[in-house]
Amino acid sequence: MSESVQTRYTVPIKAVEKGIKLTTEAKAELQSIGMMDDKGKLKLKGVSPKMLKRMKLEAVDCPVLKQEIGFVQCYVCKNFNSRITGEVNCRGDPL
Repeated sequence: MSESVQTRYTVPIKAVEKGIKLTTEAKAELQSIGMMDDKGKLKLKGVSPKMLKRMKLEAVDCPVLKQEIGFVQCYVCKNFNSRITGEVNCRGDPL
């Protein structure tokens, strides 16, 4: 690979007591790309149900949106680069 992806932010993942709900914009985006069915059930390819349950109880302080969001919303964002040992690498491009 000759082209490397620019990582602007490294954001720590934190555990939350109760899952953060997805915004209506995020739900619409997930449905349009086929990662959520009409009933609102997530269908992330390559993610086991056990991992998805854990992801729902995690959050990040998004440097682009300037607010705390659930990790699932971060995971499907176009700026998501990778997740490595409790941290997310974010491109930081405007949405």
